[in-house]
Amino acid sequence: MKFSSSVPDRPLAAYLRRGGIIAYPTESCYGLGCDPSNRRAVQRILRLKQRPQMKGLILIASNYKQVARYLPPLTTDEQLRLQADGAQAITYLMPARTSCPRWLRGAHDTLAVRLTAHSFARRLCRRAGHALVSTSANRSGLRPAKTYAECRRMFGKNVRVLRGRIGKRKQPSTIRAWTDGKILRA
Repeated sequence: MKFSSSVPDRPLAAYLRRGGIIAYPTESCYGLGCDPSNRRAVQRILRLKQRPQMKGLILIASNYKQVARYLPPLTTDEQLRLQADGAQAITYLMPARTSCPRWLRGAHDTLAVRLTAHSFARRLCRRAGHALVSTSANRSGLRPAKTYAECRRMFGKNVRVLRGRIGKRKQPSTIRAWTDGKILRA
């Protein structure tokens, strides 16, 4: 898969718009993703993972503009903080706009957001032209897939698996509350 341009890749963007699901490398494991505005695609991911919708999902993006529609406006300093902390694989639970779909937030008034610094995932968001749902590529309670082959075995033809290398992190991203910085998952 070639990632040379910041212009959205039409075949990938069209696949995601039609409800396609992808598996791709992230900071610590393979992730499952889709277009967050496509409710059917999000529901398919939840069914594949056997994950309840009420838990909510993480969105990753290459920049703030890709998540701005889901969040109240941020100052320039807050945007810089979000970008810098993404380089440390910090996911923030941020206040969500009331228009942010429940299928992303679950039972919460917050949305989990990370501006990823993982080169493959960041370029993938650019290539898609928008943020992506990002949840570990596994069934709930099982170990996340770490390789292309594991994803293929786990999900078969239900998911388009993209070849790439996961990052060097041993644990998933840290999750913090945006408002007070409290660590919710280390």
